[in-house]
Amino acid sequence: MTGMDLLSLVTALGSATVGGVFFAFSTFVMKALAQLPAAQGVAAMQRINVVVINPGFMGVFMGTLLLSLACVVVALMTASLSLLAAGLLYAVGTFGVTMAFNVPRNNRLARLEATSPDAAAYWPAYVREWTRWNHVRTGAALAAAACAALAGRS
Repeated sequence: MTGMDLLSLVTALGSATVGGVFFAFSTFVMKALAQLPAAQGVAAMQRINVVVINPGFMGVFMGTLLLSLACVVVALMTASLSLLAAGLLYAVGTFGVTMAFNVPRNNRLARLEATSPDAAAYWPAYVREWTRWNHVRTGAALAAAACAALAGRS
């Protein structure tokens, strides 16, 4: 196994893992939270947003970002379009979307008292918008995994 094959494999695994987590949120976690009374949904999501900052998830999420950046560098040196696509899809479509769209919504939600009228008013928009951007980063992570897997076969 070459270094490029190993990079492709580990990037594919990391991207697929992150994509799987985001897929779970898009397909059932957010739907379940949206069915709760607003105060309960807000409180649960606020707790999730605190608990997700842990070594297991953040190690995979940020480690895959570093791998994706390495993919871009190696792709530019080797002209591997699949590896370039994998790196850019994860770095921009997964990490970039998270930082630009999901995190700001999480930060706004964190500043609200779960039982407040402001939280109840914001909750439906939060669920709709956060989930829309979560679909984008899910697709990007899974597409990055597929591209990385293809790059390892070339």
